Amino acid sequence: MKKLLSTIVCLLIFGLGLSTSFAQSYDHEVEVKGMTFAWKIDGDTLHGKMSAKTEGWVAVGFNPSSKMKDATYVLGFVKDGKAEITDHFGDKATGHSSDTKLGGSEDAVLVGGTEENGFTTIEFTYPMNSSDKYDSVLDKDGDTLLLLAYGPDKDSLKPRHKYRTSKTVNLGSGAVK
Repeated sequence: MKKLLSTIVCLLIFGLGLSTSFAQSYDHEVEVKGMTFAWKIDGDTLHGKMSAKTEGWVAVGFNPSSKMKDATYVLGFVKDGKAEITDHFGDKATGHSSDTKLGGSEDAVLVGGTEENGFTTIEFTYPMNSSDKYDSVLDKDGDTLLLLAYGPDKDSLKPRHKYRTSKTVNLGSGAVK
């Protein structure tokens, strides 16, 4: 019994260590003015890593129809050493709300996050097709419009972005247009 308990404790400690270390390698990356989004597609899952020179939030959006409208967003920050993420939907041309508030589901899964040397980094997984009406289907073979943004040095999603930009990429090949 002691051996089993000891093994379980070791596994828990090892598992907790993995929650903040970034072991995932990425196939593609786009960097714009101090913000980076790296990704890898593994079957029906997108593995993503977003990082920016901020001690606030970082975010990536996928496939808006106009400005911010209809985009799928993954937003995250680190507060008191603990990373948090959320899944949002662009319900307005210049705004978004959490999927769960709109009646959808939380499909972003936190892998880990750090706030070090003035940079916030969040890693997550996201389904290529969640079947949630508030998530766009991600196509690895077609063009995807990425929205990249980060907030001021506050560990909250409330402050408006400090920086934002967009890039068109092919998620499968990594080509940036």
